Amino acid sequence: MTDNILTSILGANRKWLFTLTSLFAACSPVALAQSESNVIDEVIWVVGDEAIFKSEVEEAILDAQMSRQPISGDPYIVIPEQLAVQKLFLHQAALDSVEVTDAQVFQNVDERMNVLMQTFGSKERMEANYNMTSAQIREKMYVSLRDQMMVSSVQKNLTDGIKVTPSQVRNYFKNVPEDSIPYIPTKVEVELFVRKPVISQEEIDRVKDEMRDYTERVNSGKDRFSTLAVMYSEDGSASRGGEIGFLGRAELDPAYAAVAFNLNDTKTVSKIVESEFGFHIIQLIEKRGDRINTRHILRKARPTDEAIETCIHFVDSVCNAVRKGEFTFEEALPYLSDDKETRNNYGILPNTYAQNQGSDNYGTSKFEMKELPTEIARAVADMEIGEISKPFLMIDKKGKEVVAAVKLKNKINGHRATLTDDYQVLQNVLRARKCDEMLDKWIKEKQKTTYIRINEKWRNGEFQYPGWVK
Repeated sequence: MTDNILTSILGANRKWLFTLTSLFAACSPVALAQSESNVIDEVIWVVGDEAIFKSEVEEAILDAQMSRQPISGDPYIVIPEQLAVQKLFLHQAALDSVEVTDAQVFQNVDERMNVLMQTFGSKERMEANYNMTSAQIREKMYVSLRDQMMVSSVQKNLTDGIKVTPSQVRNYFKNVPEDSIPYIPTKVEVELFVRKPVISQEEIDRVKDEMRDYTERVNSGKDRFSTLAVMYSEDGSASRGGEIGFLGRAELDPAYAAVAFNLNDTKTVSKIVESEFGFHIIQLIEKRGDRINTRHILRKARPTDEAIETCIHFVDSVCNAVRKGEFTFEEALPYLSDDKETRNNYGILPNTYAQNQGSDNYGTSKFEMKELPTEIARAVADMEIGEISKPFLMIDKKGKEVVAAVKLKNKINGHRATLTDDYQVLQNVLRARKCDEMLDKWIKEKQKTTYIRINEKWRNGEFQYPGWVK
């Protein structure tokens, strides 16, 4: 995942920046723990108006070690330079008034949090691994993703005009050494069958009682809505007191929007709203034309272990019936699957997971294994085309626990790119090289016009860009 994120930022060959934009660079257990400590810190670099602290470098090195990412060279030279390059792009973002909306960042935070929960198996295990609450993890992740998106925006502006013609692609393929031809990783297409475990009325009533208690505490003046959101909300906005920023009606869940846009009093707490994400209570902050800023508290009702086991048994029985030839996997899905995204398309899972990874597969039905949700990737790793997996638990895009099974629809084994079958890949590789060249040139020019100061003890070493030391 780390390399894919980097590809979207600086092109396929700029992997030296991995520690800056890795999803987990600001969220590794060691880094998080250290960031909370009271260790005396010091400024080692200054780039423009931005300082680079010794603790940032230590955290990045620890994260690279934990994720087994190689560092090419002295880490105390390589890592500060990587951070400095990021500061150059963020400085340019400020000059260009580049902005990313909270809604864009929060959407990505929620997707990444779901990936984390899938990886660890539950929210509780994730929190135990990081020794932090989910709200604290979200807050760290928010900063990392916001900066990543701003850097990406600046670089997109710089490289938008770069084009690659078919003749250039042909010449590139003709002249590139055979061992340098890009390797195309194995790609798969999968069909997904999802069932949601039944949630008992008792559990729903319990969650609603909690929400009513929150409402009473706000209305009585005992607690502020924002305080309760920080303490109890299960949404990425919790760390900001539940505030989600200005959004239009179409950007919100329909049930949420219907209630939110009818609020007129900023002191009023809405009725309990059920959306695809769970149960909400909402408070109006401000309306501006057709956009609205609200804060909310999200709570999720969860199925019992017995309900999950019942759901697993149902999915297993359906898959067994398919294996016996009673009906096909594709025939069953429109009637039995609870996944709206796939059930009316023969279960085919679209690749909406690689949007921020610079992948050519985004928007198609093809996935590299690392682009699949973790649990799906594990299920299909050793499957043959046409095979159906055993049921497994996963966290869906709404952050809810579901039972799923997958069928491996197609598999294209890894191979060296060919001009006939992989023209788009070759074109992207060539364009990435041109983008790298332009960005290299830009960094060198930017060094000349940006204030840079490096602590004496951190100057000695071989930098990729010698222009730091003037």
